[in-house]
Amino acid sequence: MNPVVFLAIAAVIVLVGALVLWARNRSPSSFEASIESFRREMQALAPREEEPPPRRWWRR
Repeated sequence: MNPVVFLAIAAVIVLVGALVLWARNRSPSSFEASIESFRREMQALAPREEEPPPRRWWRR
C-alpha cells in the first residue's frame, strides 16, 4: 500500500473520531439549557438544610 494512502486513511479515521467526540461533548445551545445549567450550579452551591452548623474549635 502506498504510504500516502495509508496516511490519508489514518487522517480520515482521526478526523471522524474527533468529530464524534466533539458532537458528544458539546453543550446544548438553547436558552432553556442555559437556564437549567445555571439552576444546577446554584443547587450545588446552596447550603444543605440537614447539615449542622459548623462548630467552633474554641470555647468562650
